[in-house]
Amino acid sequence: MNSIFAELPVSIFEVMSRLAREHDAVNLGQGFPDDPGPEDVRRRAAEAVVDGWNQYPSSLGLPELRHAVAAHYKHWQDLSLDPETEIMITSGATEAIAGALLALIEPGDEVVLFQPLYDAYLPLVRRAGGVPRIVKLEPPHWRFTEEMLAQAFTPKTRVVMFNNPLNPAGTVYPREDLELLARFCEKFDAIAICDEVWEHVVFDGRRHVPLLGLPQMRERCVKIGSAGKIFSLTGWKVGFVCAAPSILRVLAKAHQFITFTTPPNLQAAVAYGLGKADDYFETMRRDLQRSRDRFAAGLKGLGFPVLEAQSTYFINVDLKPLGLNEDDESFCKRLVTEHKVAAIPVSAFCADEPLRSVVRFCFAKRDATLDLALERIAGALKHTG
Repeated sequence: MNSIFAELPVSIFEVMSRLAREHDAVNLGQGFPDDPGPEDVRRRAAEAVVDGWNQYPSSLGLPELRHAVAAHYKHWQDLSLDPETEIMITSGATEAIAGALLALIEPGDEVVLFQPLYDAYLPLVRRAGGVPRIVKLEPPHWRFTEEMLAQAFTPKTRVVMFNNPLNPAGTVYPREDLELLARFCEKFDAIAICDEVWEHVVFDGRRHVPLLGLPQMRERCVKIGSAGKIFSLTGWKVGFVCAAPSILRVLAKAHQFITFTTPPNLQAAVAYGLGKADDYFETMRRDLQRSRDRFAAGLKGLGFPVLEAQSTYFINVDLKPLGLNEDDESFCKRLVTEHKVAAIPVSAFCADEPLRSVVRFCFAKRDATLDLALERIAGALKHTG
């Protein structure tokens, strides 16, 4: 068996979900909303599977969806993309990431990653033959500096794996950080694979700035988006890949030998959804921001040090000031077994000198679910006192 996968432990996500089921817990660990997603988009998918084409579509994706992606990104992010040569549809963003790494890395190439990181990155980098170089970000701001990048980049750097907005930290990187990263990509002739699946789930009036939009990155950037995150339909697994033609041609070869294509009915429905009026996207953000504020206020009222959540479905607390004498994983296991609330330790998103005090909760839930969780979480703090 391949040692990279055979030696991986059972993921903490699986462990916490199992414990949540066993203890009938409120599950704020898994990152999906209670909302079923927009009904009109779901109906389009149902109609397309009954009345539409269900045989192989183009490997690059339905033309109508590629054109819809181009129009959507032009409208929201002022990107000018050729739907015929610069856009590809994949079976989710994780497939897009895997394909990009396989396409762009030769064995021994170095890949710069930012920690905390999505758990798929590291095994995929290693399976592609890449050598990880970790930039360790720290709460509360999770920002990187020129010195940190200088320590990570080397003449062997081929790819940068950049998640913006950053899960699990909920950070939206400002333009000056993007420009700093772009300078290093230019200097070391590296390509940035940009996981931007949370690009629409941003709060407090922020607007996502894609790294691809910086002029010097137009020919050295892979932008990856996700319909699942945009429409709160996380099980649909429809990803968008945007890159210059010379890069996309190679990415398409990798995609051809992974999934080849994506269900055409879902592609048709996403094409429709991307053309929805601005009000849909603004309302989605406003509703999630309200849930964030409600849950954050509840946690603060209980005495938790809450870290700022600028994006995503998640909010973090730092246990360090509480003096609980337990790390994030121990706290999460005690919380789910004794108090029936599941959360995720952020150490699960770390590879090198992991953070041991930060816990992630998903707030994309109904008010009643969040309120019940807060009642039970209060008991966890009282228990320690």
